[in-house]
Amino acid sequence: MKRGQLSKIDTTESIEDSPEIARGLGSNPKINIKADYEAWRDRFSLSRLTLGLWLAFFTFLTFSILELINFTLNPKNFDSSLLLTQIIVQLFLLAGIASLRIPAVRRQPTLIFLWLSWSTTLLPQLRATLNSTAQPDIIAWSLMFFGQATLTPVRWPLHLTAQLGVLFYYFGVNAALNLQVKPQLMPVAPAMLYLYLFWACIVCNLSVYLYERLAKAEFKARRALEAERDRSERLLLNILPQPIAERLKKEPKTIADSFAEVSVLFADIVGFTELSARISPTELVRLLNEIFSMFDYLVERHSLEKIKTIGDAYMVVGGLPENQLDHAQAIAEMGLDMQQTLVEFNQKKGQNFQIRIGISTGLVVAGVIGWKKFAYDLWGDTVNTASRMESHGIPGAIQVSESTYQRLKDIYLFEERGEIEIKGKGKMKAYLLKSRVKDNEIIARD
Repeated sequence: MKRGQLSKIDTTESIEDSPEIARGLGSNPKINIKADYEAWRDRFSLSRLTLGLWLAFFTFLTFSILELINFTLNPKNFDSSLLLTQIIVQLFLLAGIASLRIPAVRRQPTLIFLWLSWSTTLLPQLRATLNSTAQPDIIAWSLMFFGQATLTPVRWPLHLTAQLGVLFYYFGVNAALNLQVKPQLMPVAPAMLYLYLFWACIVCNLSVYLYERLAKAEFKARRALEAERDRSERLLLNILPQPIAERLKKEPKTIADSFAEVSVLFADIVGFTELSARISPTELVRLLNEIFSMFDYLVERHSLEKIKTIGDAYMVVGGLPENQLDHAQAIAEMGLDMQQTLVEFNQKKGQNFQIRIGISTGLVVAGVIGWKKFAYDLWGDTVNTASRMESHGIPGAIQVSESTYQRLKDIYLFEERGEIEIKGKGKMKAYLLKSRVKDNEIIARD
């Protein structure tokens, strides 16, 4: 939002109802661990499935090379149908790899998983069916079941689905076509072989289940740690400006920086002390919190730096810790908006608060000192002058020093107050900031 533009601020919003304020105080935003874990699992599965497709492709490629060697050196062991099956499997795997370039396919890791599994298990089994035999391809099955359990150890029901698909095809098709196992081609008895497959599936699915339980627990712990770290970071940034916080994290030591020109604003709510004698402390703090929370919004809007609150006084600065060329104008806008915000607050709450504001521009030293309950603070004559401009000001008015007036006199309307006696400083010229000026015309404020 451009400076100089006032916007309505909801003065009925309390700190409990404000997510922005709650986040600033370190409250953790809601985290959907389940959705985050599932998103991570899909990304993990996709990366591992890509690796699995390539690994399966090169595995079948080596078997094809072996078959070509047999064709050249040992023709009796060459099987053309086996070579053709292997080539078809490789083409299916290449198609799966190519499909990963399609965004819609990448969003479906389940389909990619089943494509990989059944391309390498069902296609070789189809060859046996076409040859009217019921020989299970134990090598392909074992490599795929154990390979997928190793490379993609998540979503055990999906592993079980892939395995059951192979077994249903094997037993269902063989039963439907009345195909028989040829014992002379089996390395062990069929019953022993089926028992081996059963336990192989159990071991694969159990390992996937246990791994995913561990992975999910670690993911939750990691997210909780990240959330706590973020919360701590927000708390730190709520106390210190970000550049200062970064410097302290890198090298914890006393920080003291000199700034040749900044603008400092002090604001005090007139009559707040008297009000404290008439209402409960809880109600008093609630009102003060609402007012200062609205001021915090204005600080963010004008890219300023809130320094601290002292009782019912509010201190803010423009031009540090990072340089800001229009710091004086930003502080002036802040003061005008604070007045307008308090008017709206009074209308909604039935109060008659007034605010007294003082501004000065000049040299300050800013930094962090001490080691316990440290805070970012300002020191220097400019700070003292801004404080005196406020304390010697007029309720409902913004009083500025000569240095601030000289920087803003062409773009704002001022009323010269003349020389006033300032405690500890003697007589000083002071001016009252009245309103904005644009194209030599006063922009009247509501």
